[in-house]
Amino acid sequence: MGISRRLALKALVAAGSTTAAAALGSPRAEGAGLPVAPPDAVGLLYDTTLCIGCRACVVACTDANKLRRDTSWSAGKWQAPLDLNAKTKTLIKLYQDGPVQSFVKQQCMHCIDPACANACMLGALHKGEFGVVSYDPDLCVGCRYCEMACPFNVPKFEWENATTPQIVKCEMCRDRLAVGKEPACSEVCPRHAVIFGKRTDLLQEAHRRLDEHPERYIPRVYGETEAGGTQCLYLSHVPFEKIGLPAYGPTSVPAPQRTLQHGIYQGFAAPVVLYGVLATVLMRNRKHSDTTEERS
Repeated sequence: MGISRRLALKALVAAGSTTAAAALGSPRAEGAGLPVAPPDAVGLLYDTTLCIGCRACVVACTDANKLRRDTSWSAGKWQAPLDLNAKTKTLIKLYQDGPVQSFVKQQCMHCIDPACANACMLGALHKGEFGVVSYDPDLCVGCRYCEMACPFNVPKFEWENATTPQIVKCEMCRDRLAVGKEPACSEVCPRHAVIFGKRTDLLQEAHRRLDEHPERYIPRVYGETEAGGTQCLYLSHVPFEKIGLPAYGPTSVPAPQRTLQHGIYQGFAAPVVLYGVLATVLMRNRKHSDTTEERS
């Protein structure tokens, strides 16, 4: 996918060193408290009681990220994705149980301690500026470990792209953030059902709404602590599990793995060795394609 053998080797060794360092006594490997959001962390607050299901956010996201419109379920007539996919980074779904109904917005949750980044052996997925879980296609080898690791089933692989398939996920319009704009989805929402801001401010606003209207909401801010905390937060009048937000405790998905690594690898360089083996395999498999690329 455009990654050279030299870059792959350097990235794998760096990743192995990082893993070894984490296993050999970092505060998180020691289990020292909950993960902490970076000081500049931004996010989204979505309120199900305000959403009218207009899907303006879906269209705006598609346009801002130059994605192809998913019209597969409407015979090519209109944009109607059924789930997050290689053409869809955000989605509005409908939950209905008799007279009770609710819309819910789906996108990357931008976990404070992201399982996808922890699973990515080359660092193609990583926490970047503003705490956004960002993607670098030049480092991606298409292993799809991020898809398997994500507790919210967010990253999607471009199966239709036979040449340079990539992982597709919301990156909170980081190119817009870099020039002082907000994400396209929150900018266009006519009811302000989704709003953008610093995570600390969004949490304060969410708790203000809970305090002022306790009869309106489930008494919890989803994402405040779930799976180690997320930068996308939710308020809902319907139990979160019913609208597709899984029940997680405050422990992040990668935390138990780091604890296990610490116990197994303490005093050893095994992670570096393992990544070195992976690098050798990767270079051997890409020898032909790289040789062709170098000749051209």
